[in-house]
Amino acid sequence: MTRRLLVALALAALVALAVAGLVRSAASPDRADRATAIAAGLRCPACQGESVADSRSPIAASMRQVIADQVAQGRSPREVRRWFVDRYGEEVLAQPPLRGPALLLWAVPAVALLGAGAGALRTLRPRRPDGERRRPDGGSTRGRGRPRGAWWVAAIGLTALVATVAVAADRLAPPAPQPPAADPTAVALRLAQDLEGQQRYDAAAQMYREALRERPDEAVRLRLAFALLRSGDAAGAEQTARQVLTDSPGSPDGLLVLGLAERTTRPADAPEVLRRFLAVAPGHPAAAEIRRLIGS
Repeated sequence: MTRRLLVALALAALVALAVAGLVRSAASPDRADRATAIAAGLRCPACQGESVADSRSPIAASMRQVIADQVAQGRSPREVRRWFVDRYGEEVLAQPPLRGPALLLWAVPAVALLGAGAGALRTLRPRRPDGERRRPDGGSTRGRGRPRGAWWVAAIGLTALVATVAVAADRLAPPAPQPPAADPTAVALRLAQDLEGQQRYDAAAQMYREALRERPDEAVRLRLAFALLRSGDAAGAEQTARQVLTDSPGSPDGLLVLGLAERTTRPADAPEVLRRFLAVAPGHPAAAEIRRLIGS
């Protein structure tokens, strides 16, 4: 009786350790909100050592909004993370996928649970009063079963194995070097394009401004001007288009945005600017619509 009690206690400890190992392996960030938990698992491209959930940068704010939008659309955390990985690579993940020895954090507790279940069934199964069971042919199995001591040794061994994994989990595999952070400018530009695709032009303009801080590029400035125009900020679009034309006076897209913006800010000047656009780029995809607009 005492031995059975000790075996039962050992098995209970084994199950507890195995469950603890599984919980530790599968633990997600300690946050109730799914979107926040996903953000906590992504690295902020514009920060050092901060997650998207903790960062106050505009890029992180836009990433959080994208996450919230996708969660609201019914996407699972795995699908949302895959969306970011497909665009920015695995370096956007705060924790890289488990590989090699780290997989033992999943495998050992699972195997231990199976062993514990088998041991519990074998050890705690009610026995015949005479201590023997009968084979289907009527013969006796006395003395042929595995000694119960073997289950005792197996339980101790599995308990020790799970305990070792739980204590030395961080030493199972040497810590991999942190991958380089994603290029903030590239992330900002990609986010801006995604936001434009969602017709969220104010947020897209903010991302283009972030990209311009690191890369004062004419093409990025033009994208910003178009985003401002579509968001209804005609004055901002005019100012940005003038900056483009200062460096490239004959820029067709610069003239196009300036002329369209001036239809709101300077209606009298807009037709002349749009005619300059038609003269510079008569075959531009927007040329037919501009001709119709100014009646020429």
